[in-house]
Amino acid sequence: MKTLLTAAAITAAMTGASMAQEKVMISDPSWNGARAIGHVLAAIINGPMGSEAEILSGMNQQPVIYAGMDKGDGSIDIQPDMWMPNWQSAWDEYVEGNESIRVSAPYKGTSNIYVPSYMAGEVSSIDDLRNPEIAAKFDTDGNGKGEYWAGDVTWASTKRWQIKFKSYGLDDLWEPNIISADTFKAGLAAAYAAGQPQLFYYWTPEALHSQYDLTSLQEPARFDGCEDVDLDAENWLEVSHFECKIAENDVHVAYSSSLEQRNPAVAEMLSRVQFTGDEVGGWILEMFENKRDPAEVAEEWIADNEDLVNSWING
Repeated sequence: MKTLLTAAAITAAMTGASMAQEKVMISDPSWNGARAIGHVLAAIINGPMGSEAEILSGMNQQPVIYAGMDKGDGSIDIQPDMWMPNWQSAWDEYVEGNESIRVSAPYKGTSNIYVPSYMAGEVSSIDDLRNPEIAAKFDTDGNGKGEYWAGDVTWASTKRWQIKFKSYGLDDLWEPNIISADTFKAGLAAAYAAGQPQLFYYWTPEALHSQYDLTSLQEPARFDGCEDVDLDAENWLEVSHFECKIAENDVHVAYSSSLEQRNPAVAEMLSRVQFTGDEVGGWILEMFENKRDPAEVAEEWIADNEDLVNSWING
């Protein structure tokens, strides 16, 4: 009898663990790739998995997101688009240190500095930016410096581009314009329509490349010691240098390891997720440029890729 009761207790405990289905909270970082992936993950969890997920609109401060996943209290569970090595500090502290954040296999992303291709005859490389006459073409406020969009104030990449411009010796001629992605894109649309100069950081995958003809500037090839960056230092700009092309980025889905207890089925699914840059780019185009309902786009993709999605869910 005692053996039977023990077995029953173990079975009940295992059943309870397997049925743990806490709602999964997905962050909402402020770029379209992250948002698109978030919608696809939510559709998988809410759809074929029969669980529950919520996208936390406005939850876009990445240090807050990573700290929330580290806490493991269910306030925030997923960062859908963790760009590495931009967030090396979070990786070191939470993924490798505390082991409170897990990551999926990555897809590849790229980061470059761009001009509209109608400017490519005048500006095609970092060396061209050292010409004062070129910088003057990008000076919109009359202060003697050309402007470039370095990114949103909350992005680690925004610091990286400021470090790169300093390391290339461009600080005397150029200054960063640090504004939200939505504000930048509205300004780019107006400038492009008028054929005006624009210099800006951007990345792939993103639908912007299907909207505009863009040219990335040539940068020095990578070499030993060309990148030494400490984004967490109080004087990060002074102590860092970066004088070469950015290597391809590894971009992961990151999730709280606490999901392994609070919603183990979702944790298992997330551990097996594997996107491609082309897939993410297609979602961005449909959801945010063609203005289709993101949930509908996600559900269609899931239906068209049922075997793949089931392999993530069931192993």
